[in-house]
Amino acid sequence: MSDEARSEFVYVTYIRTTPERLWTALTDGAETPKYWFGVTAEADWREGGAWKLVFSDGRVADTGEILAFEPQKRLVIRWQHQFMPEIAAEGASICEMTLEPAGEAVKLTVRHSIDRPQSKFIEAVSGGWPQILSNLKSLLETGTPVVGAPG
Repeated sequence: MSDEARSEFVYVTYIRTTPERLWTALTDGAETPKYWFGVTAEADWREGGAWKLVFSDGRVADTGEILAFEPQKRLVIRWQHQFMPEIAAEGASICEMTLEPAGEAVKLTVRHSIDRPQSKFIEAVSGGWPQILSNLKSLLETGTPVVGAPG
């Protein structure tokens, strides 16, 4: 598919932590609500495993499948939004997270893409990911997230 037929969001940040600690924050269901506005990531953490994001009231936000699982290095998820029908209708996206040691920090790259132009889903995650990842960075570096729940 050509680049014109695809929508993509990429975010890179450096977090003063270890790959082990960052990986735990990304994959431990007890950790995700601390920086993801109460949302819990639940998964069978292995390649081919089921994955979902669950709101604090039990509603399912997103579902998917783990396409790649390389602890402390790379996580790829086929991601299907469930909550808003107009966004769910766009189909599945791919979210890839890569972790690379960078001195006393870890370089975290999140690449979220979908094979459709002008995606409403990618537009939505383009606003959400910076808040979530800022909270993750702040939580790991200071013990406290920085951004409150989206209004």
